[in-house]
Amino acid sequence: MKDGILVLNKPRSWTSHDCVALCRRVLRLKGVKKIGHGGTLDPMAEGVLPIFIGQATRIMEYLDLDYKTYTCRVQLGLVTDTQDIWGTVLEEKSFGGIREEQVREALASFEGVIEQIPPVYSAVRIDGKRLYEYAHQGRTDEAAQLANLAARRVHVRRITVHEIDMEQGTLCFTAECSKGTYIRTICADLGQALGCGAVMTGLVRTAIGGITLEGAVKEDPAAGSGRAVSPEQIKAMEGDPALLSRLEGMLLSPDQPLHRFGEIVMPADRAKYFRQGNSIRLYQLRKTALPQIEVNPLTGEIPRNARGRRYDRIYRVYQQENGLFLGTGCEDLQEGVLKADKVFQALNEPKNQKK
Repeated sequence: MKDGILVLNKPRSWTSHDCVALCRRVLRLKGVKKIGHGGTLDPMAEGVLPIFIGQATRIMEYLDLDYKTYTCRVQLGLVTDTQDIWGTVLEEKSFGGIREEQVREALASFEGVIEQIPPVYSAVRIDGKRLYEYAHQGRTDEAAQLANLAARRVHVRRITVHEIDMEQGTLCFTAECSKGTYIRTICADLGQALGCGAVMTGLVRTAIGGITLEGAVKEDPAAGSGRAVSPEQIKAMEGDPALLSRLEGMLLSPDQPLHRFGEIVMPADRAKYFRQGNSIRLYQLRKTALPQIEVNPLTGEIPRNARGRRYDRIYRVYQQENGLFLGTGCEDLQEGVLKADKVFQALNEPKNQKK
């Protein structure tokens, strides 16, 4: 089976681990050994969960750059221990007298760089232990103290309100936010700002960067080959080589989420050398697109990858003659070379209409 990204539509009550385990079991018939997922979703959340297959797992770290888009439903008048409707109700309050304009203004205050205290029932790890482990042991006070110590800054690029029903105390909004943002905490903080309490009642992740429920990269309308698939659809393919071949045709290629990186092409003799992990002189390459990387609003700096390389110096690399995706490289202006960052050893499908 070729390397690629399967866009899974995770249903409620499934964990991200459940989804990976299912894909690993079903795809073993195709000889798949490496599988991972990008962007963990809580069990009661739904939506986009990219499943990385084969060497595509190597680009998972790059998705940390991408903002995530969520559509959330909220109920005013409740406070729970988990900040969502599935937790234990701690308080019930009246939302009567609160105006729609107040709700809109309060939500708008969460746009930009904000500080969040992670939920007590969350996977944030402190001293080698996750917060929810303390909470499940009944040590909620200790978990709350640790959560305060783990306060973090996140960036909410925009919040769009879709509907508000003040008679029922319900609303729906979409938020586009950076990695590590807790939408249910926004709901709880909204309730606190309004003085009536609020909990999340539904959450759907509709996109991670350009990967959407439609299965395509938004910035490239020609990318992708179909909508996201459900676990039930994958289960139905188990043991059926013909159906699994159809699934293979639905994979996004590993380079498709990397649209914000620059693009470089090189001749076949340099491509062979690059795929051995070697650096290539910049004068031997041709840039066909420049990186489009924004300054991180949390740090004021250009983000870097795990190897300390600036993302505004990283390029997707292709072989000139056939458009073969070779991996990613980092431009070193001081040495005048492109250094290999992630090299793909196995052949992938040539990119269409590569110049």
